[in-house]
Amino acid sequence: EVQLVESGGDLVQAGGSLRLSCQASGFTFGDSAIGWFRQAPGKGREGVSSISIGDGITYYADYIKDRFTISKDNAKKMVYLQMNNLKPEDTALYYCAADLTNRLGSLWARAYDYWGQGTQVTVSS
Repeated sequence: EVQLVESGGDLVQAGGSLRLSCQASGFTFGDSAIGWFRQAPGKGREGVSSISIGDGITYYADYIKDRFTISKDNAKKMVYLQMNNLKPEDTALYYCAADLTNRLGSLWARAYDYWGQGTQVTVSS
């Protein structure tokens, strides 16, 4: 059974940092791409970043502007999202998702086959 479990969300002040984790299981980790998405109240789901596990190619949304970094640990089957200089507009439910089909990574939600339940990030001003 494919499972994706996010953790690391919290309440933080503007300018602070958080590291989100995505624990993957139930599939061949190296043959996948993992993406991070977020959804704020009243807004649609938007892509944040992705990484192709096989070759490490990464993508970032333009609005990230070098504040976030995605990384992976193949041995632990983990993907991380390091978020620095957080802003109130980063407040959202953050999801990780697995693409087991194309495995290239993208910021397009429809490219992903499986989703986690999300972890809440709240940034206070």
